[in-house]
Amino acid sequence: MHGRWLLFLAAPALLAACGAGGGERHSSAAPSPGAQATSSTRAQAAPAARGVKLTRIGSFDQPVYVAAPPGDTHRVFVVEQSGKIRVVRDGRKRSTPFLDIHDRISCCGERGLLSMAFAPDYARSRRFYVDYTDRSGDTHVVEFRRSGSRDRALKTSARTVLVQQQPEPNHNGGLVLFGPDGLLYIGLGDGGGANDQHGSPGNGQSLGTVLGKILRIDPRASSGRAYSIPADNPFVGRSGARGEIYAYGLRNPWRFSFDRTTGDLTIGDVGQNQIEEVDFARRGRARGVNYGWRVFEGRRPNFPDERASGAVAPVLTYTLDGGNCSITGGVIVRDRALPSLVGRYVYGDYCVGKLRTARLGAGSATGDRSLGLAVSQLSSFGEDARGHVYATSLDGPVYRLTAR
Repeated sequence: MHGRWLLFLAAPALLAACGAGGGERHSSAAPSPGAQATSSTRAQAAPAARGVKLTRIGSFDQPVYVAAPPGDTHRVFVVEQSGKIRVVRDGRKRSTPFLDIHDRISCCGERGLLSMAFAPDYARSRRFYVDYTDRSGDTHVVEFRRSGSRDRALKTSARTVLVQQQPEPNHNGGLVLFGPDGLLYIGLGDGGGANDQHGSPGNGQSLGTVLGKILRIDPRASSGRAYSIPADNPFVGRSGARGEIYAYGLRNPWRFSFDRTTGDLTIGDVGQNQIEEVDFARRGRARGVNYGWRVFEGRRPNFPDERASGAVAPVLTYTLDGGNCSITGGVIVRDRALPSLVGRYVYGDYCVGKLRTARLGAGSATGDRSLGLAVSQLSSFGEDARGHVYATSLDGPVYRLTAR
């Protein structure tokens, strides 16, 4: 999950000293990765966005994600890290869970039931997908189907799509999300521990593993296989490379999102000891991109004696000053009831909980400022079918951003 949650939950005092597991520091005056991107810095004076407030929709057990089926304007689904998915229908939380797989998962820290994604044809196929950590600590992406009731899933319909062994208990990634092309994108962290110490050049830079990557697959069973790999994936046919890889050089892409209007991709990648980052690419242009980890943390050289071929720098970074510890990647807002935020990226930090907004472009971010709002233990953002934006607190509450 967030690269520092495990330490935060176990011993808050260790955060400042240990970051995401400690490890040797590397410093260098090496140039920043990628010529096409420049990081933004935070504004010194940051006015809050006009007319925005947090409206609580309910309380849950360790909520970590909010999603909704395409076209269903009556329901939102809340993923609880402890193993259940809850339905909120027309503003009222249903007493019976949509899905309960608490008996299959290991929780908590950076493990558990971490996200869900509805197939684009969900209304017809009833297919949806979840990402969870099993009792052995490995990542599973599993397909389920809805029952005849719109508020219940068939637990017995489970079909395993992908299993990935995890060498450490952190940096699981955890997000499954359908892109504008109708394919399933899966975020996986680098395998955990400090500085991606999994051989040279580490998992993030190795095309021979899916760890430290965003994957792109067709999750439907085909020709006796659990899923298929799109022929236009960037590394299909390359010797020694995993064809599922779409983008690489990531440490822990806990939350990423697609702009529901443009299809642009935004990634919140959790840093090591110094820098949190946001990566951005226009629709389709993250294909084959190297985002630099472990050679770079943000724009800072982390292993100056190593190379990250063609690495692209983040568009926005921030340091761990002032209690910050771990980025919670957000969404680009398209809810027209929030005119001051339309077209702007909303994100935050897990420890501080303050919501921020910036306008992202190819190579830069501008107008980074505070919203004047905060969510304790900010675990995630999500959207419903209308484009309303939600923020989840690991403490229990789920909020919707609404007009003041």
